[in-house]
Amino acid sequence: MHGPDDAAEQIAALLDGIVRRQRRASREGFGESVTHGQFRVLRTLDNADQPLRLSELAARLGIVPRSATSVVDDLEAAGLLERQPDPHDRRATLVDLTPEGRQILTTLREKRRDVMVTQLSRLTADEQQTLAQLLQRLAED
Repeated sequence: MHGPDDAAEQIAALLDGIVRRQRRASREGFGESVTHGQFRVLRTLDNADQPLRLSELAARLGIVPRSATSVVDDLEAAGLLERQPDPHDRRATLVDLTPEGRQILTTLREKRRDVMVTQLSRLTADEQQTLAQLLQRLAED
């Protein structure tokens, strides 16, 4: 007999598979040049609409500042973001996307969206709406 734990495990496995497929497809053409963690940093900076201090970036990502520094170092070396002095605090450094970083982020988002559109095309419009509503309920804190 299948219980709620079995359903939870099945749903978790299905969601994991969908997310892996999304990540793999969105990186096509970039190889391993942008990892999921780096994509999160680029997306977080873009959503901030202003340069962020490393400590603020780490807090928004839910990681320790040292980990954020490592990812920022790699993205800076790749030319996807830049450090700049904080005009309000000489001791602080701000991090912002470069035009190349914004372009890669846009391309990755487009690829991710295209993959999802393909996956969702197997569902009717009503099924897509129901899925979106159910996922929204699960995503609520």
